[in-house]
Amino acid sequence: MTALKDYTPDCTEHGRQVGAIVCRHMINAKDSVVGFVENSDDPNDLQAWCEACEALYKREDEITEAFEKFCDAGVVCTECYHLFKKRHSKT
Repeated sequence: MTALKDYTPDCTEHGRQVGAIVCRHMINAKDSVVGFVENSDDPNDLQAWCEACEALYKREDEITEAFEKFCDAGVVCTECYHLFKKRHSKT
């Protein structure tokens, strides 16, 4: 996934903030916890995907076109990223 640390989306709930990336499964999950796997250890480059994305990534052994299509990453503000982390973390 692409780093977006210089991108500042205008979140309808939190205003303009630095961007972060999450998979579409987290964004669309309303009544379920899909897991939260951070895939960047840079605190200024927040990126995460769900457990299903992690499983596909491990099977593909890299970010492939099939993985990108499955993940369908979306840009969120950093505040939303932390809310997704809290909501979808299983531990």
